[in-house]
Amino acid sequence: MPALTRTTRCTIAPPDLLGRLALDGDPEQREAAVRALATSAAMRSQRAVIGRLNRQLNVNIGAMVGFDVAPDRRLTVYDNQNKGRTFLPGVRARDWGQPPVADEAVNQAYDGSSATYEFYRQVYQRNSLDGAGLELVSSVHYGVAFDNAFWDGAQMVYGDGSGRIFQVGGLTRSLDVIAHELTHGVTEFTAGLVYSKQSGALNESFSDVFGSLVKQYSLKQEAADASWLIGEGILVPGLGTALRSMLNPGTAYSGDRQPGHMDDYVDLPDNNDPRNDNGGVHINSGIPNRAFALAATALGGHAWDKAGRIWYTALTNRLRPNTQFDEAARATVDIAGSLFSSTEQDAVHNAWKEVGVLT
Repeated sequence: MPALTRTTRCTIAPPDLLGRLALDGDPEQREAAVRALATSAAMRSQRAVIGRLNRQLNVNIGAMVGFDVAPDRRLTVYDNQNKGRTFLPGVRARDWGQPPVADEAVNQAYDGSSATYEFYRQVYQRNSLDGAGLELVSSVHYGVAFDNAFWDGAQMVYGDGSGRIFQVGGLTRSLDVIAHELTHGVTEFTAGLVYSKQSGALNESFSDVFGSLVKQYSLKQEAADASWLIGEGILVPGLGTALRSMLNPGTAYSGDRQPGHMDDYVDLPDNNDPRNDNGGVHINSGIPNRAFALAATALGGHAWDKAGRIWYTALTNRLRPNTQFDEAARATVDIAGSLFSSTEQDAVHNAWKEVGVLT
């Protein structure tokens, strides 16, 4: 039996942001942040087990967790009815191919999952997250005013937001958030990047990359026209404009600690303190995020055509669970030369050089 790699839950809300608000926010923010942190922690063991089974033991995760899996069903959305973890996935609310329903959160989760599925299928000829047609299962209305969304190793889970940290309904209406979280599933089935320190920051960064690309693809945007913001407009206005800025790390919200250069890398322990963010996985992802945004804008055109294909090839063919920043950088430079030409290779190398990973 192969050795099991360490995985953990991947949530869209940066734990350091929640940790800071749990200590220093106003009373309503503290309550919402503590609830989000406690609920997310309760999911950790399930995600760790399912993630390992997914990638390494080829277990039918849908059957294991009780989904009614049909081979021709691309996606299904369930209503958790605010009942929490023990009621997942919940009551089926919209099946594959069915028309929109009255519940807007259901329709948003359906449309976002479908857009992500189609992006991977049309652009990179990938058949769902696992490459073999895995059904995309989503549950909306998770918990009570839950301020987070996450991929739990088997499905997507969306809270409604409390209006204190995330806007009510914001987590399902953000396409790049949906695509970000679903891309954690792609990573599980391919590179399996360990969710700690630099490998974990790469895990987060690849999700931001493809979350942004799914959004750009849906808008038919070129790299120069993209905002490069992740989760734009889903935080309450008093906190900030987005969760992350790929092009300008550290500018997305009040207290954003993301660096954009290795000189400012935040070396944190991977312990149980949410402010340390599994060794800085959301924080230090700003460095590879900026490298990708710089490469994509230098190459021009649609970012998914060249930069995206280089990063996709690296994720699915070259990276390993403990890959570090410099190894990922060299892999993308090498792939750029193999897939395209010295022009693309130089652009990718220069991007990593500008963020201090390569010389």
